[in-house]
Order: sequence, then C-alpha cells, then structure tokens
Amino acid sequence: VQLQAYGGGLVQAGGSLRLSCAASGRTFSNNAMGWFRQAPGKEREFVAAISWNGGRTYVADSVKGRFTISRDNTKNTVYLQIYSLKPEDTAAYYCGALRGPFGSGLVEDYTYWGQGTLVTVSS
Repeated sequence: VQLQAYGGGLVQAGGSLRLSCAASGRTFSNNAMGWFRQAPGKEREFVAAISWNGGRTYVADSVKGRFTISRDNTKNTVYLQIYSLKPEDTAAYYCGALRGPFGSGLVEDYTYWGQGTLVTVSS
C-alpha cells in the first residue's frame, strides 16, 4: 500500500482543515488506517484511527471533540477533519496503514506510511 497525505496548510487558530490520505493498492479496504502527528523535536503522536470498514473509530483524548476520522473505501481515501484548530496542533500529520482490520494507537503497529502533510496554526 502506498499512501499520500495532503490538505495541510497555514490556518488561523479557530479554523478548520480536512486532511486526506489517498492510498493505492488493492488491499486498502482490508486495512485499518490511522493518523499521527509529529511536532518539531517531539515524538510521533497518535491522533485517530479507523477500522477497515469505518465501523470503529478511535480518537486520542487530547483531540477528542475536535478531530474526526472517516474513510471512503470507494475512493481509497481516509480523512481527518479538524475543527477549532489551536497553535499546539501545529505539526506534520502522517497517515498510516495497518495490516489488520482494527486500528491502533501505536506507531509500531503500522506498516505503511505516507510522507506527511504540514499543518501550521497561527495564533
């Protein structure tokens, strides 16, 4: 599976963004997907994950209520909708694919990664 994340940019605090992650490969619909982020000088941090069919979603407590993950298997794409952006959301956002049907919050569980898309939130 090859992944490409896009949709990042410079946004004012309080704004919204929708990140997308397009996947290639015939097995996309079999894979759970996740979003992680990494700020400069910090470790990669779990944000959200979604099961193979979208039936289960997992969102980190730190962003719950502002971040929503979804997927469209007909388009081989997973989305991360972000509302009420804060300066502390500034980071590179990465999507990952997991070899299995259910999501995980652990970086090491993901086999495939996209290149990341940068989100910068100005105050």
